Amino acid sequence: MAKLKIKKGDTVKVIAGDDKGKQGRVLSVNKESFRAIIEGINMATKHTKPTAKNTKGGIVHQEASIHISNLMLLDAQGNATRVGRRIDEATNKLVRYSKKSGENIKATSK
Repeated sequence: MAKLKIKKGDTVKVIAGDDKGKQGRVLSVNKESFRAIIEGINMATKHTKPTAKNTKGGIVHQEASIHISNLMLLDAQGNATRVGRRIDEATNKLVRYSKKSGENIKATSK
């Protein structure tokens, strides 16, 4: 399984598809299918039946997954950038960095 360069909590930009140019925060990542759910992007309509939890039922709008290849990470300045990995000299750990600016990418998972 490949190491993904996008993680939960990252801010990304959509580079292909109907939502091209939009930005959002990553809510979840599925490593098996290489897909991510982005806040407010790729909204799908789901028809739900009334249940004990949702007595009304009806039409619900929710985010659908989008392939990782259609996303690009935004760095601290808000620029879309490619992602590299290197060993940090101070901590001796593997960190992600922006190939455009050369700065380390901070983990912003919540």
